[in-house]
Amino acid sequence: MKGDKRERIIRTLLNNPDGNLTAYRIHCKAECSQPWALTYVKKLENLGFLKKTKVTDVYGLFNYWMKIRLPPKCANYHLNNNPLTIIKKSGMSYALTTYQAENLLHGYLFPTRTDLYILNDELDEWHTYLINHGLAGGGNTRIIIADPFIVNKHTTNRKGYDIVSRSQLISDLFMEGGVAVEAAHMLISEWYSEFL
Repeated sequence: MKGDKRERIIRTLLNNPDGNLTAYRIHCKAECSQPWALTYVKKLENLGFLKKTKVTDVYGLFNYWMKIRLPPKCANYHLNNNPLTIIKKSGMSYALTTYQAENLLHGYLFPTRTDLYILNDELDEWHTYLINHGLAGGGNTRIIIADPFIVNKHTTNRKGYDIVSRSQLISDLFMEGGVAVEAAHMLISEWYSEFL
């Protein structure tokens, strides 16, 4: 849980890089104790990533996040038809990330795989639903089971699909590697231009 809380704070800061959030508001948004949040924000400031709550080193904070990030639990599926259509019709909570999310927002990456965060409480329902529309195992769709905060608190809607927050998408693109890293740099240049 401590790792999730650190990532929640970093995600909150990168989603609000202008410093308009007080440390108190960050603790509320990240849903962790006020003393712990204050201590962690101060640590990030001492590392040179922030000035109070304003992000002063976007790349440094993303790189730090990559170092402390916990590896997510994943499961792969191959869906017979368009994964986005199947996901949208599920009626369950999700948040798209990596290729599909970047393609919906920016249109640089070809969506070779559909990655989505789901809630752990809905894992069995998702598994049953996805194997009814395809096969379990390597394929064109990957579900990621992680902190419910990613699905419940930090999503945006684009073309009728729920997508992870900007900072989470960039973090996931960095973790993906390859051409996705180039897309992450492009998004940083676009979304954080005034902080670079």
